[in-house]
Amino acid sequence: MITEFTPGASFLGGLTIGLAAGLLLLLNGKIAGISGIIGGLFGKFFGEDKLWRYLFLLGLIIGGFICINLIPQQTAKDIHFDTAWVIAAGLFVGVGTSLGSGCTSGHGICGLARFSKRSIVATLTFMGSGFLTTYILKILGVSI
Repeated sequence: MITEFTPGASFLGGLTIGLAAGLLLLLNGKIAGISGIIGGLFGKFFGEDKLWRYLFLLGLIIGGFICINLIPQQTAKDIHFDTAWVIAAGLFVGVGTSLGSGCTSGHGICGLARFSKRSIVATLTFMGSGFLTTYILKILGVSI
């Protein structure tokens, strides 16, 4: 697998994510955790509280389309994964975010920025689990 060192694009992406998360917290008092944002769409929230969630998700989708069209060479369009693996991964992520009281964006970006001890533990657990899973899949010969 060939990877490229892209500090400029990485810095710009991190800056954009940080700016969006910071603005959401400052202007709306909300944490930019994707699992919580999506979960709130299916909960008891109505009216204005659902509107910002839809707009946030719409911004993510529009941002993806903009990137695909502005810098197509930097975006992955053709990913080959077995459907069963994708479904299993989605279920593991869903259960994990429920058990961890949040997702990587909520804990890893917003929680770490606030020096939350719970988020530090959660992020270390996410990262360690990801490293271990990748290692095990490589040993089993699964292409990742």
